[in-house]
Amino acid sequence: MKTLHVTVPNHEYDILIGKNILNQAAEYVKNVSNPAKIMIVTDENVNRFYGERLINSLEQIADVKTVVLPAGETTKSLDFLKQLYDAAFDFGMTRADLMVALGGGVVGDLAGFCASTLFRGVDVIQIPTTLLAQVDSSVGGKTAIDVPQGKNLVGTFYQPKQVIIDTETLKTLPGKEFASGLAEVIKYGAIWDKALFSRLEEAEGKDALLENIADIVFTCCDIKRQVVEIDEHDTGLRMILNFGHTAGHIVEKAYHYTGYTHGQAVAFGMIVASRLGEKMGRTAPGTAERVLKLIKKNGLPTAIDIEEQQLMGAALDKKATGSSISVILLKEIGKCEIYKMPVTEFADRCKEIWK
Repeated sequence: MKTLHVTVPNHEYDILIGKNILNQAAEYVKNVSNPAKIMIVTDENVNRFYGERLINSLEQIADVKTVVLPAGETTKSLDFLKQLYDAAFDFGMTRADLMVALGGGVVGDLAGFCASTLFRGVDVIQIPTTLLAQVDSSVGGKTAIDVPQGKNLVGTFYQPKQVIIDTETLKTLPGKEFASGLAEVIKYGAIWDKALFSRLEEAEGKDALLENIADIVFTCCDIKRQVVEIDEHDTGLRMILNFGHTAGHIVEKAYHYTGYTHGQAVAFGMIVASRLGEKMGRTAPGTAERVLKLIKKNGLPTAIDIEEQQLMGAALDKKATGSSISVILLKEIGKCEIYKMPVTEFADRCKEIWK
């Protein structure tokens, strides 16, 4: 097992990465928390594979309740947030108790947001079971729900007590979801680690990646750890983690969070951002082609239709401030910059390159 230690102001925690460590969850939890009650939040798909294993472990140290939610982005909503609050109150939870998020990014974001606001904050442990959640959303303390106006527009910064990453859970992940997670892995290589990007270019398919997945997950988590320790609240350096997300969020909203997964939308968003950077003369020529080829190689979309007026959805992106938006552009593979531009200019430029 590998361990990463995250230190931010007033809080620190460990990210544990290994194979078959889910069975020892109680051992890890009791090192950081002593709850009388533990509420597990998961979804129908994950519960079928891993719910019983986690319950059997955690029942050794506390009274356990499981809330099983529908799978999918539409669950990350006010309605299901209320369902979690009701379940916690019915269970008799107090501020001394614990919430555990078992699942992908939707479960992690929703349970994290609930924990951050329940009694003004109860401890939460993230146990991500998708590649996307393992390399990105479970680490760093961002929690959120979606609202009709846009994705992740209501949320908090709330660091977990611990993150437990069992890479064996990826073996039951459908190919589409594995590819979706690879979009975030590609992102880390593109903005920070050219060696990781080259490694992905050289890998021969999913099996080759799975052989070394613990190292890949560790690399991505370590990059995010470094960024978050410098900028916990997303006001500076942490914004680079949004590479591909501006256009990606526009896609997700346009397709009502059901047409494309988050990773698929971000993958195409990285193509848009790379093309935009090249057209503006801020990205090294040929970079967009490398990004596109790697995305295509992993079965992610390289073309998405959208109506022109939907491009103005960027105005409601979290990265927008007033009439401007901060867009993440690559300088070259492994290096990036935060570039501020008017939302209207971003939309107009996207019209020229969106294919």
